[in-house]
Amino acid sequence: MSNNVLSGKRGVIFGALDEKSIAWKVAEQCVAEGAKITLTNAPVALRFGGIHDLAKKLNTEVIPADATSIEDLENLFTKSQEILGGKLDFVLHSIGMSINVRKKREYTDIKYDWMQKTFDISAISFHKTMQTLWKMDAMNDWGSILALTYIAAQRTFPDYNEMAESKSLLESFARSFGYHYGTRNNVRVNTISQSPTMTTAGSGVKGFQEFFDYADKMSPLGNAPADSCAEYCVSLFSDYTRCVTMQNLYHDGGFSNMGMNPAALGL
Repeated sequence: MSNNVLSGKRGVIFGALDEKSIAWKVAEQCVAEGAKITLTNAPVALRFGGIHDLAKKLNTEVIPADATSIEDLENLFTKSQEILGGKLDFVLHSIGMSINVRKKREYTDIKYDWMQKTFDISAISFHKTMQTLWKMDAMNDWGSILALTYIAAQRTFPDYNEMAESKSLLESFARSFGYHYGTRNNVRVNTISQSPTMTTAGSGVKGFQEFFDYADKMSPLGNAPADSCAEYCVSLFSDYTRCVTMQNLYHDGGFSNMGMNPAALGL
């Protein structure tokens, strides 16, 4: 049931690909809570999935943007402000891609040009997004910027490959830029460390189903679903969390604080 906690707010959602993606769920939840949004994804990604169907459903527009391109980001935020009628109140960065993972390259045999591409798309694009917003003065005071991350930034998950380092970098950008944005505009910047989630991207990681099941058993509350993550994002876009910034917030059913759960051993 909607409480209209985002009534009158304007935002941009990166990364909605299909109904399995967390960004898709976030977009739906934001609109349900009274926000006006625009959707964006890389031009190549727009040829797949159903983002245009989502835009039609939510009565909004899709603005193609390569998040590694400053020019594209400037165009995205300019058009978004024109469409939505003013500065932005929230932005979700839900972007991640590793060619090494897709090509099943082992961590000990990484192609470094692919690694650099991973960092650019999955982490540096977050800094570019915030820097572009900053220079354009496109965020309202007390706005909220979020990025989705994963606990592999802190712990070793061998098959996650160099995406682990990418998420570490992403979280560091949130802390560093969070200081500057908070000092100047009271804008807060946080990352959400989400449970393994059955998204199109996540399912492509080697051994994902097995780890999904393991994490589900390890977590006292079980894995947090995408719908629940969307609700958490809404809370962080709302005025109820105005003093939460520079945090990496675990949304994982308790997994991050577990040592061992007998259920994971079948006991």
